[in-house]
Amino acid sequence: DSFDILGDGVKELLVGRDDGMIEIYSFESADDPVLRHDYALSESIASIQGGCVGKDGYDEILAATYSGWLTGLTTEPVHREGGSGEELKLSQEMQSKISSLRNELEHLQMKVLQEREKYQQSSQSSTAVSSVPAFSVNDKFTLNKDDASYSLILEVQTAIDNVLVQSDVPLDLLDVDKNSAVVSFSSCDSE
Repeated sequence: DSFDILGDGVKELLVGRDDGMIEIYSFESADDPVLRHDYALSESIASIQGGCVGKDGYDEILAATYSGWLTGLTTEPVHREGGSGEELKLSQEMQSKISSLRNELEHLQMKVLQEREKYQQSSQSSTAVSSVPAFSVNDKFTLNKDDASYSLILEVQTAIDNVLVQSDVPLDLLDVDKNSAVVSFSSCDSE
C-alpha cells in the first residue's frame, strides 16, 4: 500500500512480506527508496493497508496474516507522561468496560479448561475414536542465492510441535533469526 504514515506530506510505501516483515519505505530523493522502519511478525503477511482506524489523529498500519490475525501498528504514543503527583484516572464507563472484559476472560479460561478436561476424558475411554483434523498448510521451499541455501517455510493455523525432515542425502541445517526450533539429528536405517 502507499500511505503517508510518517505525516510528512509524502506517501510512503508499506510492504508486507511472506517472511512476516512489515517495512516502511520513503522516497526522499530520486534515488532508491529508503527503509525507514521495519517490524517482524511470526507469520506471513497476506495483506497490508494504511489508514486511520482506532483513534482519530493517529494513523495506523493494519496487516492481515496467513492464519487470519489482524495486527495494527499505530503512531499513537504508547506511554503518556504526567506531571509529578498526577495519577491516571479512569472514567466510570472505562472501569466498567475493564471489569466486564476481565470477567469475560475468566469465563473463557474456565470454559477452555472444562473442554480440555472433557476431551481428555473422552480420549481415554475405550470407545473413543480418534481422527486427524484437516487443515491447510502454507509451504514454501525457495532458493537463497546469497548463501546457496534453501529456505523451508511452513505455516499452519495451529501450533506446530514437530517437523520431520527425511532426506537421502546429507543435510546441513542453518539457524535463522526467526527460528525458535530445537534441532535434533538422527541417522536413518537404510532398510
